[in-house]
Amino acid sequence: WRDWSWADGNFWDSGVQPQKAATGIEGLDDILSGGLSRSHLFLLEGEPGTGKTTVALHFLQAGAKNGERSLYITLSETERELRQGAESHGWDLDDNICIFELTPPESLLDAQHQQSLLYSSDLELGEATRQIFEEVERVKPTRVVIDSLSEIRLLAQSSLRYRRQILAIKHYFVRYNATVLLLDDLTTESLDKTVHSVAHGVIRLEELTPTYGAERRRVRIVKYRGQKYRGGFHDFTIMGDGIHVFPRLVAAEHRGGYVRQTLSSGIREMDALIGGGVETGSSTLILGPAGTGKSLISMIFAAAAVARGEKAALFIFDEELGLLFERMNNMGIDLAALQATGNLLIEQVDAAELTPGEFSHRVRRCVDERGIKTVVIDSINGYQAAMPEENSLILHMHELLLYLNRRGAATFMTVAQHGLVGDMQAPVDITYLADTVILLRYFEALGKVRRAISIIKKRTGAHESTIREYRISGRGLTIGEPLDNFQGVLRGIPTYMGAGSPLLKEDGV
Repeated sequence: WRDWSWADGNFWDSGVQPQKAATGIEGLDDILSGGLSRSHLFLLEGEPGTGKTTVALHFLQAGAKNGERSLYITLSETERELRQGAESHGWDLDDNICIFELTPPESLLDAQHQQSLLYSSDLELGEATRQIFEEVERVKPTRVVIDSLSEIRLLAQSSLRYRRQILAIKHYFVRYNATVLLLDDLTTESLDKTVHSVAHGVIRLEELTPTYGAERRRVRIVKYRGQKYRGGFHDFTIMGDGIHVFPRLVAAEHRGGYVRQTLSSGIREMDALIGGGVETGSSTLILGPAGTGKSLISMIFAAAAVARGEKAALFIFDEELGLLFERMNNMGIDLAALQATGNLLIEQVDAAELTPGEFSHRVRRCVDERGIKTVVIDSINGYQAAMPEENSLILHMHELLLYLNRRGAATFMTVAQHGLVGDMQAPVDITYLADTVILLRYFEALGKVRRAISIIKKRTGAHESTIREYRISGRGLTIGEPLDNFQGVLRGIPTYMGAGSPLLKEDGV
């Protein structure tokens, strides 16, 4: 008896699952729920340059490590090219991986032996199939890669003969319990779905070229019969050691218990504003124009976490680390010393080179593997540069923040608003995602430009509704008393309504 349920648009068999053939790519195996079902035929498709050959070599090497015999049948690349490609990733194809370079017989290359009564494609296709089957009989592999279907499609010439040939290949390998991966570079008849209907599963690789920055690669499982898989697009990269796939983060899959605590910033007035501090398992958004000290406030919370003996991580998008270290040191926060303790992780993030999926993977790895409980993302503006589509950015942030909250981490994000005084506009509105929102503003008073701070939202408890002035100096952040006698501070040009000035003195006291 088997219990069938509906998930991701596919039937999921919750009974005993067939043994899987791992692809050797951790993230891809996670998407495929363990790998490829054995004794089945799968299609790996994508335009030239998307990484099909590299995935195929990963697949064969994973089998070789388990002592399985593997066979790479190539109709398009030479054996030398394949071995050079493997060497570029530091791989040495061992004896368990056989490469069969399929070439046409000499008689078909000789003009004097061209047939006139039969189509040459009849002879070529039959001869190619015979050579493939003979090599399989000799090697007896459990994993097979055929590269590529475009050559077979050209030899078949008609869609009917092409479908019959694919079916013949499928039924032949089933007899040997071999797991077959067919590669298709989509250079001929890209809309032909013949193999889609025949294959047990279909994996598609795509490459996107943004206006600026490195190319973006992503993978999607189009089809997988009788098996649950993680749907949608997943980012991946091709690095020196091969392919790294970053499965799309689904926060609902991660649940963990933690003790909710209130975390102090180390500044009494700041804690009073926030209602005692921020809570673990919550997110805080620091919002304001450029130069108001958003980064400083987030660093203060990170430094306080390290002072408590906890671990914190800073992901810096916008600022060069050398300048950041010097600037924070001038305000009393020695990031280098905190980093030397091993409890502060600082990563420079290049938005032009990093995909949102890879960034989420980095954050998740820090929290899961290093036990980090305070995460700073500075800034969301830089994160948006890695994800130009605003709707997708919000979805990514929603899953990431929900995941961090469920892991008991305190997250701090900064967003730079456009403008200096008056009406402010943010490039992306994520205030509804954050549990706490700290608003920073410039305002004019007594012939000087000053700064004001207020808490406009806190889900996890009470907070002050006041507006306080603050000052940034060599001693760090100094926060004054509530500006009770001013109106219009957030508009930038306040009106003084009382007697006596509650503003901070020039010496910061």
